[in-house]
This record gives sequence, structure tokens and C-alpha cells, in this order.
Amino acid sequence: MRLQSAIFDMDGTLLDSMPMWRSRAEALVRSHGLVPPPDLNRRVNALSVLEGSALCKELCGLPGTAEELAEEVWAQIRNFYRRDVRPKPGLVRFLSILKMEGVWMYVATATDRALAEEGLRTAGIDGFFRGIVTTREAGQEKREGPEVYERALRRLRSTKKDTVVFEDALHALRTAKAAGFRTAAVYDESEPEQEELRRLAEYYIRSYEEMTAAE
Repeated sequence: MRLQSAIFDMDGTLLDSMPMWRSRAEALVRSHGLVPPPDLNRRVNALSVLEGSALCKELCGLPGTAEELAEEVWAQIRNFYRRDVRPKPGLVRFLSILKMEGVWMYVATATDRALAEEGLRTAGIDGFFRGIVTTREAGQEKREGPEVYERALRRLRSTKKDTVVFEDALHALRTAKAAGFRTAAVYDESEPEQEELRRLAEYYIRSYEEMTAAE
């Protein structure tokens, strides 16, 4: 993999955080001493935190308003990034190798800046990156267009032919590839379309541990 600069998605690509996001509805219900229905996470995962909290209230009879329940979820999320989040296995060694090779790296994430900064710091990998740009700051979600990657590229002062975008989500990788970036798909169990990721990406990373095993 030859590159001069790299742009990394965060959740599911750098951080092993998707299980927390996928189970946030169940965690909310259980925190109130109730048993969640078996399909709750599936029904909530495509919703915003507020919408998901409202659905949990409706289905499980949780006390309080949807807004109050959403704040409980955000508190759980903040605690996770502050105390519990970890890098994906083998990532620290992989980033160390890139840094030793002089690769400049940036984070492009849909997570809000405060959470992203805290999560990278908790995982012990914040020092590898020259900065962060969020989709909120870019004014465009990844499924809508590549502005978050374009901004990171400008800050890296690099070119698309010399830059690889690392993503675990199919919709985001499609956006980066359509914009002319080289792409690396990173396996995460939260993305079911692994064969399509493998087909589209120039590189497919089953695990960072495998990437560094021969180093």
C-alpha cells in the first residue's frame, strides 16, 4: 500500500465503537430495569438518538420525555468515549508504521468534534493525527457527498492520487471512491455488505493485525 497521506473514518475504522452504537437502545431500556424486546436495536439503529429514545418510550413504557431519555443516552455515549473506547486490534502498530514512513494522517468523522477528540484521546491514538474534520463542520454527511474528505485533503496539502481514505461503511466508501480518492475498506461486523466493499475498494483490510504481521 503506497501512500503519502491518509484520511481515516473513526467509528468502526479506528475505534471499536460500533457495538456501543448498535446496543444503545437496549442499554437505555435495561438502565430502567426493564427487558427490551428482541428486535429493539434493529428498529432503532437507523434513527437519531432522539427518535430512537421516543421509540423506546413508546414500545417499553419508559418514564420521562423523549428529550430526557435522549439525554440519558448521550450521557452513556459520552461516558463510553471518555472511559471505555478502545482502538481496533493492531491499529496502534499500523499507525506507528505509517507515521514512521512519514505518512500524514487526518480523521474525517460523522461524530461530533468533542466526542471524537475524547474518543481518540481515550484510545491513545490522538497523537497520530494532524487534525479532525467532522461532517457537521463540512456541512455535508458522507452519504450526501465528499466535502468532509475534501476538507481533510486540503489540510493535508496532498493530492487524491497520493491519499487513501480508510472506511468501514459501504455508503461512505462509495462517496470517497466516486470523488476520485483511493480507498481502503476496513472490516467491521456492523457493515453487512463486505463483498461489495471488497469489490469496490483498492485495498481490503480484514484486520490491522494481519496488515502488520509481516513487519
